[in-house]
Amino acid sequence: MNAPTPPAETFVACLAAERPLAERLADALSDMLDPQTCAVSLFESGEHWAVEAAFHDPDDRNVISSLVARIAGPERSRALTFSSIAKRDWVAASLEGLAPVRAGRIVVHGSHDRARVRPNEIGIEIEAALAFGTGHHGTTRGCLLAFERLRKAAPHPQRLRILDVGTGTGVLAIAAARALRVRVLASDIDPQAVAVARDNARLNRVATLLRAVTAGGIEAAVIRNTRYNLIFANILEAPLRRMSAGLSALLAPGGRLILSGLLAVQAAGVIAAYRRQGLRLQARLDLDGWVTLTMRR
Repeated sequence: MNAPTPPAETFVACLAAERPLAERLADALSDMLDPQTCAVSLFESGEHWAVEAAFHDPDDRNVISSLVARIAGPERSRALTFSSIAKRDWVAASLEGLAPVRAGRIVVHGSHDRARVRPNEIGIEIEAALAFGTGHHGTTRGCLLAFERLRKAAPHPQRLRILDVGTGTGVLAIAAARALRVRVLASDIDPQAVAVARDNARLNRVATLLRAVTAGGIEAAVIRNTRYNLIFANILEAPLRRMSAGLSALLAPGGRLILSGLLAVQAAGVIAAYRRQGLRLQARLDLDGWVTLTMRR
């Protein structure tokens, strides 16, 4: 299947604020914007935190401006900045000069660092493309480290059924397929991300093991027809809370959820949401200001 033609430009709205306000804005933008055409991120930026919204439709600029004005006030909304990024090269530029990311035996790298992968390591090469997840973010590395802990303890890894929700570039799904040589289902609401994940699966020689599908949330039949031993969900706090019942219901007995995209102050609320579904916290990893949780049924 041919990959969809990407839009000419990606637009980015950005606002720096104190962490509580940045978190409120990130949650509100995630709820309001169409997840099939927009992506919201939250990260530490110097003394403040920044919330960014990447979008393709120029009309979303007015939606974002109005929302920020309503939540942060007119004066703060005037500090909101907008920029545009050419359709190719923005991830390429971000990858250049970045050292490989190591999580146990797993190494995520760009094409410029192939030679730095050691013989006993599992190298995952991520091509530059318009999709999120190069492995250099604390949440992605946290998920990889959590996965490595589970992988080492799995008595029969070849029997595992694995799902990656919000796969982005497919890093986590590819890592599971490469490390365990098992079939993995990866989903994303963005068709372009799904196309990128498929390309990366071919690049990393797991195209026959990784099935990437376009799906909003976890309601698609292709997802709900299976009970999984391991589910990755590296997204944001608000959708993780909303999906707590659905994700928990997809777990097989003894199954694990690896959850990330969370700030430290958000972890307790997410843990409580999944405990109400009968899960317990198995492990917590704090890394670069972000938290990765492993929940177990």
